[in-house]
Amino acid sequence: MAPGPTRAGWTDAVRLTALGLLPALAQGVVLRRPLTVRLAAALDTNAWGCRVLDDLRERHGPGPVLVTVAGRSGLVLLSADDARRVLAETDVSFTAANREKTAALSHFEPDGVLITPGAARAERRAFNEAALGHHADRPWFHESSRTAVREEVRPLAAGDELTWQRFHAAYQRVVRRIVFGDAARDDERLTELRDELRGDGNWFMLHRKRHRLREELFARSRRYLDLPEPGGLARAVRATPATADVKPVAQTQHWFFAFDAAPIGAYLALGLLARHPEQAARARADDTYLRACVLESQRLWPTTLAILRDTTTETRWPGGWTLPAGTAVIIPGSYFHRDARRLPYADRFEPEVWLDGRAEAEWSIAPFSRGPAGCPGRDIVLGTSAAFLAELLGRDWRVTSSHRLGPGRPLPRTADHTSLRLEAFTPSSDGFS
Repeated sequence: MAPGPTRAGWTDAVRLTALGLLPALAQGVVLRRPLTVRLAAALDTNAWGCRVLDDLRERHGPGPVLVTVAGRSGLVLLSADDARRVLAETDVSFTAANREKTAALSHFEPDGVLITPGAARAERRAFNEAALGHHADRPWFHESSRTAVREEVRPLAAGDELTWQRFHAAYQRVVRRIVFGDAARDDERLTELRDELRGDGNWFMLHRKRHRLREELFARSRRYLDLPEPGGLARAVRATPATADVKPVAQTQHWFFAFDAAPIGAYLALGLLARHPEQAARARADDTYLRACVLESQRLWPTTLAILRDTTTETRWPGGWTLPAGTAVIIPGSYFHRDARRLPYADRFEPEVWLDGRAEAEWSIAPFSRGPAGCPGRDIVLGTSAAFLAELLGRDWRVTSSHRLGPGRPLPRTADHTSLRLEAFTPSSDGFS
């Protein structure tokens, strides 16, 4: 018989679906559903999926496992080496325009670079990198962006209580100002349209396309690009040469969407710092360390639970077997980011791993993806989140909700940002609050 990948039996497929796939789908893969996120965190559902994958690896070894769900075949990777190969060979043997991802994102950004296949992707990717300053010595993050952050965070920092709703609303005003300029600060309809369509994306191809809503979203976005003196990234769009095939407005929609995961990581990072006073003191004094704290939050609780690719050609794997073109390949982020076999720091808050090279050496740790499809806006997002937290860290905060974010025991694999609450306090002179 010709060699082939390990195939999951029906019981394994059921366990992976019930304990891994369904909880992720229920939380919302494009737009989070708060009630389901709270339930998932209470049950720590990410830990369920990790245990299923650990069991598969124990029984079958570190090689990938082929799973079939609803007639669709997907190769689940269990080895960091395999994950690195797929990420490095994206745009060669693998495409980021995975079938399921395209079905979800096409509701609101059908021409976005992330779901663009074939030759058009290279041109759109080049535009994104140029407009975002991806290869520049100093990535795009103007003083006007820092001003926007300071102005929007000031009311939060002045209050004594912080909730996700207040944090998120302020961050969204910053996002609108950074992407479209100060003129878009109060255009909440822009965010509402995006989020309505993202909610449709949670249902993939099962939800009809709402073209009128999408047209309204694009028209409102184009209005800021067409201003005589556009602000924010809209200014960079106007200054970056592009052909008609690039569709610059569509690329700004991708930035607008992709930026929305940032406040989740930033808010959880603030919760972690509130429970880790030594790291908080260092973060106040060192912007680079503060960025590492944001990255560490996204390692612990990746906002993208799995990186998806499709094979573009028949691919050969170690062991001599081949995988047909059009097969889905799944890199389970929550599993690799918390792999205790490889990572001694798997379940604890250790920002230092982003400064000493340990995290960068592990390609399977990829909160912003890696390789040719790595996020070109990574530094802009980190700069925004770090600036946002730096303003808040002018005060001392403590967690008042029941979240288990402190040292002393392993951190949970699933976190609920929506019910996290913090309050400002003044430490007493003896060091106790």
